[in-house]
Amino acid sequence: MFKIEESFDSRILAAQKDRPMVVFTEPTDARILEAVCHLTRYIKPVLLAREEAVRDVAARCLAHLDASRVAYSLSECAFVDIAERADLVEEFASDCLTHPHCRSEAKTLEAARKALSEPGLFGIYAVHRGHADMVVGGASHSPKQFFRPMLALLANRPVLCEVGIFVLPDDFPEGYYPHNIVVFGDVGVNAVMTPEILAEVAVGTCAAARDLIPESVLPEIHGAIVSYSHRGSDEGPSPDMVRGALELIPGLLEKRVKVGQRYASIRITGEVKFSAAISRRSAELYGMDGLAGGTNVIIGPNLETGNLLYHLYASRFPTAKKFPVLFGVAFQGVDLAIDCSPEDVRLAVKATVLRLQHDGRWTRTPHDTFFRRHRVLALNPGSTSTRIGVFEGDQEVLSREIQHTTDELAPFAGRRITEQHDLRKHAILRVLGEWGLTVSDLDAVCGRGGLLRPIPHGTYAVNQAILDDLRAGIGGDHASNLGALIAHELAAPLGKPAFIVDPVVVDETPSRVKITGFKEIRRRVISHALNQVASARRYAAESETFYENINVVVCHLGGGISIGAHCQGQYIDANNGLDGEGPFSPERSGSLPVAQLTDLCFSGRYTHAEVKRMIKGAGGLIALLGTSDLREVERRMSEGDAWAAEVFDALSYQIAKAASAVVPAFEGRPIDRVILTGGMARSKALVDRISHYLSGMPCGITVYPGENEMVALAKGALRVLYGKEQAREYAAAEGGEA
Repeated sequence: MFKIEESFDSRILAAQKDRPMVVFTEPTDARILEAVCHLTRYIKPVLLAREEAVRDVAARCLAHLDASRVAYSLSECAFVDIAERADLVEEFASDCLTHPHCRSEAKTLEAARKALSEPGLFGIYAVHRGHADMVVGGASHSPKQFFRPMLALLANRPVLCEVGIFVLPDDFPEGYYPHNIVVFGDVGVNAVMTPEILAEVAVGTCAAARDLIPESVLPEIHGAIVSYSHRGSDEGPSPDMVRGALELIPGLLEKRVKVGQRYASIRITGEVKFSAAISRRSAELYGMDGLAGGTNVIIGPNLETGNLLYHLYASRFPTAKKFPVLFGVAFQGVDLAIDCSPEDVRLAVKATVLRLQHDGRWTRTPHDTFFRRHRVLALNPGSTSTRIGVFEGDQEVLSREIQHTTDELAPFAGRRITEQHDLRKHAILRVLGEWGLTVSDLDAVCGRGGLLRPIPHGTYAVNQAILDDLRAGIGGDHASNLGALIAHELAAPLGKPAFIVDPVVVDETPSRVKITGFKEIRRRVISHALNQVASARRYAAESETFYENINVVVCHLGGGISIGAHCQGQYIDANNGLDGEGPFSPERSGSLPVAQLTDLCFSGRYTHAEVKRMIKGAGGLIALLGTSDLREVERRMSEGDAWAAEVFDALSYQIAKAASAVVPAFEGRPIDRVILTGGMARSKALVDRISHYLSGMPCGITVYPGENEMVALAKGALRVLYGKEQAREYAAAEGGEA
């Protein structure tokens, strides 16, 4: 059986820039709620019910689902008690009195308020007015309560049709429908039927099928229209209407191909006798070569035919994958069957989301009524530049890397880098002005965390203790120390919150990680904590659960390399990537044989500063191959450089070895995933080699290329702004170890 849901998932995620907002009008129906628990990765669900009522249904009816999935999914939902949204009811009611269809149903403002206090019409109007992108209903609402008003309010074209998609089980006879995929078009939602309307419905049904079924699966969409009589017969009106429609179809298809070249694979060749549409024997007896030879879309010319075909196949093949989609409502509505299953709901919503994204015109929900798009400025200072990004929700809408010239930085030579905060702050304000923004337009400012005392992971409100420790340089002088200082100076005058997120000093490791064989030396934990924790959180979200429920090993592969163990929401082990401990990297030596290093240090050949430089800055690939660019290493390998290949293999091996070395940190708990991230994770050759060396581990590998620091900063601030996380308070004495 074609794995249609997996196909939807991969295609939605590949195209996804934002998640559409979807209103569920019947969330206390256990089938709907179960479907929602598998949809939060693809949509932002708005549930029209009190949160207590929804949680009660979940407790009573969803015990068969993983409890963490249910909890996570509900945390991603917006709950709307209509009785408490008088503002929206009033807005919708006022609009209702100006709409021809709604005005005929509710003739007074009070009547409109009453009608729009019902979930079905409220949800439809939320989409109609731009507060959401899609509405789902029909499982328990009657057609009068949901389906008909949805069409009246959301239709964007005069011709409508409802399309039923079936992926039949493998035991269905082969050769009848290609890949056992059959699509039914129902024209019954149109008030009258003419050849022109039938032609539009036939093309629309095939276009919907083409949007949903990849060409790699069905290279051709072949449609046929059901007729009450066989080809060539003059009996009854139906054949004449079908033949009239067939004459119009080529012109409509030509217009459709101009919209998208994929529609060139559609052909609609003729009519099918009704009995042949439901019986292979009948198709063979009537010589329906088109049907037996590859027809996969069948268009019924009236309501009864379409309904009969859909429900006949649904009852005959209970294990089929089936769902409806609507053509003619701009992907804004999903009408469910009364007897739908949770899987039917999932498929119908995903299919509509896929078509919405495939259309290319949707970018985001017009209004952020139910999920506010907080505006966050993220800033990440480097040694000679400051990268800034403005996020609205979790989407970066503006970004700039501000370069600071040599002349600008010259006055600060030999001084602490934190003294540059004023220079950089004004540069940021200048760029915000170019974008037409001021700090008053922001909800929060979030800076890269610096070298503070060891602290647990999380989002920290910038306070005086943070500012004092960064100015004092208690952990050393580093560009990241500027992050909190600039964030505070931008935000504080206007009473806006300033945050830092997961600085490099995050340390939640037990003592056993830090004890060494030298009493005088205690291992420090300094790592790429921001990307480490963000990558683990991302994997948890994609698994539709919380960071606190997963066990993952994260390998940050950049100029420095850190390998971290994340167990049930704690960052419990990591090498000191800052000082080069662990595998060698493009710029760092990695852990070295201590006896040989000692001999080298006392050989008289190098100064203390030179050895430090060899460990960090001029070690690793630079020392071995004279370059820190992995692409250059791969180029040399492709030209037959044996030494480059040997170094590349050693790098891959040492990363894999370090990843497997943290397995004891989990104390027997199963590891869910190894995650490869950072700039070097863009190298397919490196990922493939590491995957080879780790193939004996009983978990898979997920790759998140790049350092993703700006997104991680914004999301840390957003978790606090959305109330999903409490901002932590930094204390100067916290952690105990400098």
